[in-house]
Amino acid sequence: MVRTDPHPARWCAAVGLGALLLTTLGCGGSEETVAEPVIRPVRFVEVASSNEARERRFAGEARSGRESSLSFRVAGTVESIAVAVGDRVEGGEGIARLDPTDYRLQMREAEAAAAQAEAAVRKAEGDYERVRGLYENNNASKSDLDAARAGAESSRAQLAAARQRVERSRRQVGYTRLTAPVAGAIAAVRVEEGENVGAGQAVAVLASGRLPEVAVAVPGALISGIEEGGAATVAFEDLEGPVYPARVTEVGVVASPSGTFPVTVRLERESEEVRSGMAASVTFRFESAGGARIYLPSVAVGEDAEGRFVWVLDGAGETAVTHRRAVEVGELTPEGLEILGGVVDGERVVTAGVRRIHDGQTVRVTATEREGS
Repeated sequence: MVRTDPHPARWCAAVGLGALLLTTLGCGGSEETVAEPVIRPVRFVEVASSNEARERRFAGEARSGRESSLSFRVAGTVESIAVAVGDRVEGGEGIARLDPTDYRLQMREAEAAAAQAEAAVRKAEGDYERVRGLYENNNASKSDLDAARAGAESSRAQLAAARQRVERSRRQVGYTRLTAPVAGAIAAVRVEEGENVGAGQAVAVLASGRLPEVAVAVPGALISGIEEGGAATVAFEDLEGPVYPARVTEVGVVASPSGTFPVTVRLERESEEVRSGMAASVTFRFESAGGARIYLPSVAVGEDAEGRFVWVLDGAGETAVTHRRAVEVGELTPEGLEILGGVVDGERVVTAGVRRIHDGQTVRVTATEREGS
């Protein structure tokens, strides 16, 4: 019994396709489809050195051009305080006063001792004159004359010491009154009435000096670029708008535990708006040292086991070939990563797609990218 294929057309098509394949293979011909290589697009930046100075900004705090910690030169009990924080005082104006009772008693005792010493001098000098007359008439020995003279000299020395004690005690009475050495404003009062204070203990802080100052901490890597007398600018967070010119007055020579150095700048003009303790921002301008500097975006610099590198583009058309170039880098700045060596002006460095390319790879650079967009 013969079975009939229900789809004779489909069977004929399959036979025809098989025959075509056999014919192609029999003629010895073979064709392979080769995929075109993918040319990756990249962005780049053209290397250009710069001689422009760099600016760095540091946070600081305003203070008076001169702040003096006022204290008594003697110990005692605070009898009165004549000022409060914010008061302006003139030079010689009273700040505070100690109870002077004990020092006045010591002064009177010293004065009494000095009076006794004066009487002793008069008696000793009289004795010396009398013995000298007797000696000249051969009625006293040489040893008597020497003893009388020594007694007179000793009494005069004791009188001088007594007078010094009187002077010292009078000065101590004067030290019980604390006055302002110069005109200024009271920045702080450290004691209260009735409090016992020691000699040298801070009683008040006097802010003087016409020009305010700002203290900042500068990293060791930049301190060599700051010199006394150098220019700076200062802005204050609480004061909108004005930027004050300033000059460096002090540059620290010993680093703090954090590795920074203290630097003080002084404003070049007076300002009644600036107050001690205000937060400030000090900007220094660092001139380029050692010639022009090159900066690249940090994303353009790669790093692996062999070190830091960039991809340099060779070619000026729509396509270029990448070449790995080892570079030496400096510090990271707002202008970019400083490049100390490895590239030169005019070279093109890949800034996008760094991780997806390899040495000798052909890449595509569009006109827009070359223009920097």
